[in-house]
Amino acid sequence: MRVVLAEDLYLLREGLTHLLNAHGVEVVAGVDTGQALLDAIESTRPDAAIVDVRLPPGFTDEGLRAAIQARRRTPGFPVLVLSQYVEQIYARELIAEGSGGVGYLLKDRVFDTHEFVGALRRVRDGGTAMDPEVIAKLVTGSAHLPPMATLTARERDVLGLMAEGRSNAAIAAGLFISEGTVGKHIAAVFAKLGLAASDDHNRRVLAVLAYLDGSR
Repeated sequence: MRVVLAEDLYLLREGLTHLLNAHGVEVVAGVDTGQALLDAIESTRPDAAIVDVRLPPGFTDEGLRAAIQARRRTPGFPVLVLSQYVEQIYARELIAEGSGGVGYLLKDRVFDTHEFVGALRRVRDGGTAMDPEVIAKLVTGSAHLPPMATLTARERDVLGLMAEGRSNAAIAAGLFISEGTVGKHIAAVFAKLGLAASDDHNRRVLAVLAYLDGSR
């Protein structure tokens, strides 16, 4: 896998580069601004980008804006966002188009190499990888409106794990239930959220978006 890394702190950028290289991920460019990220994506054609939300010169949302622009230029371009804090509006905006290939992790997750690299590979493959703390913050800050409120506690558990990018098998293992039961819960979630039969992956992304938004 070939990635572009956008991180303004030199030591962290170098540390991430060494970590990724050690796990078979080639960092084809390391940059520190949003514009440099866009230029690097265009020139190197990577498989994914890892992006800090806050980049120079303003240190507000430059990285996130560049990531969204990259996905507009190339729909579905995989982006894994790293942030020091939970930025609710950014997490929602990143996945708003519902095409998958997105992730949002807090920087603390980088220290769990298996989790971090696994999340990057899920995003590269078109899945989602949302930090559990991000999900908890978004759900706490959302109004529990119908039909989201019609989900049972177990259906919300399943949807929460879907938001983390887990497969049906991983959800089953995490909740100590059968994979068939997971499938039934997911079907119920789709029905209650009004997601008509279509590509299953796309429905998963839309369901996650509804979960993060708090209503559908």
